[in-house]
Amino acid sequence: MSAAVAPSEAIRGRVMRGLAWKVGSQAVSQGSRSIVAIILAHLLAPHDYGVAGMVMVFASFVFVFSDLALGAALVQRPSLTEADRSTVFWTGAAAGLLFTLVGIAVSGLIANFYDEPEVGPLFAALSVSFFVTALATTHSALLNREMNFRALEIVVMVSTVVGAVIGVIVALKGYGPWALIAQQLASSVVWTLLLWKFSPWRPRFIYSRASIRDLGGFSGNVFAHRTLYYLHRNSAPLLIGKFVGAAALGAYTLAFNIIFVPFSRIAGPIQEVLFPAFSRIQNDKERMATLWIRALRLVATISIPALLGMVAVAPDFVEVVLGPKWSAATPIIQILGWVGLLQSLQTLSTDILQALDQTSTVVKFTMVFFTTHLAAFIIGLHWGVKGVAIGYAISTTLVEPIYARITARALGISVWTLARSLSGVAQASLIMFGGVLAARSVLVNDGTPSSVRLLVLVFTGFAIFGMAVMWRAPEVIDDLKEVVRTRRGRAVTA
Repeated sequence: MSAAVAPSEAIRGRVMRGLAWKVGSQAVSQGSRSIVAIILAHLLAPHDYGVAGMVMVFASFVFVFSDLALGAALVQRPSLTEADRSTVFWTGAAAGLLFTLVGIAVSGLIANFYDEPEVGPLFAALSVSFFVTALATTHSALLNREMNFRALEIVVMVSTVVGAVIGVIVALKGYGPWALIAQQLASSVVWTLLLWKFSPWRPRFIYSRASIRDLGGFSGNVFAHRTLYYLHRNSAPLLIGKFVGAAALGAYTLAFNIIFVPFSRIAGPIQEVLFPAFSRIQNDKERMATLWIRALRLVATISIPALLGMVAVAPDFVEVVLGPKWSAATPIIQILGWVGLLQSLQTLSTDILQALDQTSTVVKFTMVFFTTHLAAFIIGLHWGVKGVAIGYAISTTLVEPIYARITARALGISVWTLARSLSGVAQASLIMFGGVLAARSVLVNDGTPSSVRLLVLVFTGFAIFGMAVMWRAPEVIDDLKEVVRTRRGRAVTA
């Protein structure tokens, strides 16, 4: 039986096993990243962090340009030929090499733009990751298509840990912003080497224009979406670095990483698991809608309480974990917490629309999305880095509900169906948020040391949310039990 008509239980089993591997992988990867982020926050000055941030603005473009989004087409298409696979590999490798050479050539111009001479060599070094990453994106897409998440997550765990170790060593040696660049490069090299080890596929000397034409329509729209999305994600740091300065960018970058990086390490893998699953059942919208709602409810169970909790404890978190020199990041963390919360609820919308081959709809929305956010950043810039964050929060509040409605309509359901499925988690999270704020007020008035206060508040938040979920969102408990049952091989067909 072909993958396109795989039985329900086969898809469910692969999804659940994939999610189980993702959970383990993220526990290791995010744990190491969080530890390294804290260590580097203590080893690096805000200016060093800001200079690296000026370069890292462009780091996220690596995965956009590395395969020109052709890997997504490999995952989505019902069937593939060897010509498709090899053509995508050679196209990606050529693009990666081109962007590496261009990056090295323009590194001086980037440094002049920021008026920071240090940025030039850092950017030239980081540009190497375009080519390195391009050599393995086809292998990653094929493993993803096969839903071989065990191999993919081993690669992620090992490459993340190696990069983290290298980053700390470089920082301890006193190389400042080079620590973050070295971390990125080391992770990219190890990621590529391990993917070649785990994937049995090897490219052949085949190049098919027919394959490019067939895959290009889909991948062209995906590429446009990714480009606009990453332009949106990095335009704020670009503007802050240019017009406010390195120290302000350091505070914004750290706050942004605290809010968005941990969740991206959860949401990204979930997307990697569910996109091939959505693609395999693209002709059954009812099943897709059910899977979307239940998966998003589990995402919300993590993201909403975590981000509201961070908003509540941000002053203590910054003082205890990051240190007093990062106090300027506190209000930015609290503002971006709302942005992260709303965006987390759209985690799977793009994957749904891509699986349905509605990539033109994705591009149209992303154009509106990008334009709205860019306007907010430019207007907010008049009030400094805090103004940019507030502008981001306002524009996010305006555009994110629109995407939810578009996705629900594509699946033939009402957006209120989604809202009702998330209402219990939202209520439980608000109860937790109120409880943590009340507990913090009492502890502050009692003069409890900030380190003790932070520890107490974290445990209080967990306890309150756990009880509130059982009261207001018992369906989440049922979902988690099913994940466990399926992981143990005892799930029944839905």
